[in-house]
Formats: sequence, C-alpha cells, structure tokens
Amino acid sequence: METALIAVAGTLLGAVVTHLFQGRAARRTADLTRAEQLRQERISTYSAFADAVVEYRRAQNARWYRRNGSQAEATRMESYDRRATARQALVRVQLLCEDPALVAHAHRAFEVTHCMHRAEDETDRERRSTEAVEALAAFIDAAAPTVR
Repeated sequence: METALIAVAGTLLGAVVTHLFQGRAARRTADLTRAEQLRQERISTYSAFADAVVEYRRAQNARWYRRNGSQAEATRMESYDRRATARQALVRVQLLCEDPALVAHAHRAFEVTHCMHRAEDETDRERRSTEAVEALAAFIDAAAPTVR
C-alpha cells in the first residue's frame, strides 16, 4: 500500500511540475512572439514615416521652385497631400514608440520639413533642405537600435 501511495504522489508531483514548466514556457513564447510582432510593426512604421518625410521634402522643394509659375497651385496641393501622409505616419510613430526622445526626433523631422517652403532665397532653401535631411537622419539613427 505504501508503494502505491508513493507512486500516486510521485505521479501527482510530476504532473504539477510539468504543468508549471509548460505554463512558464508558454508565457515566454507568447512574450517573445509579442515582442517580435511589435518590432516588425515598428520597423514598418518607422520606415513609412521616413518615406513620407522624404516625399514631403521633395514636394516642399518643388513647391518652392514653382511658387510663381503656372504649376504653383498643383505643387502646393501636392505638398498638402504629402504633409497629410507624413502627419499620419508621425501619428503611428507616436502610437508605437515608447521613447520620448525618439518621438521628439520624429516631430523635429516633420516640423523642419514643414517649414521648407518659407525659404527667402535659394541659399535659405538649401539650408532648410539640408536641415530636414539631417533631422530625418537623426530620427533614423535614434530609431535603428530600437528595432535591431
């Protein structure tokens, strides 16, 4: 009888230990899966933001060059469309990013690009364009380690 009780106790103990280990492994797997999904979403979001800001900068340059020509209205409207796309991408960055410094880099890249069309002359436009490129590069440099 003693042997049977020891066998039953051993079986129960084995089942409890197995359950605990399986639960811990399942939680770890779920955490890893969630972390990888978040990393992939961040890569997608940060890339889309960078693409949108590049296109917005291009439209702002075109808007500045064509501000007095027959295509002034069309280029202005295109820059508005690009701004809306860049702003939507910025909102996604804000939603996914937990780092306030990284969000600040994203805001700066957007704002510097937004002000490009106000350049007084070619030198000012070039300076603003360079500043926009540098602000986006700073965002990318800050974002890269968070998705590796």
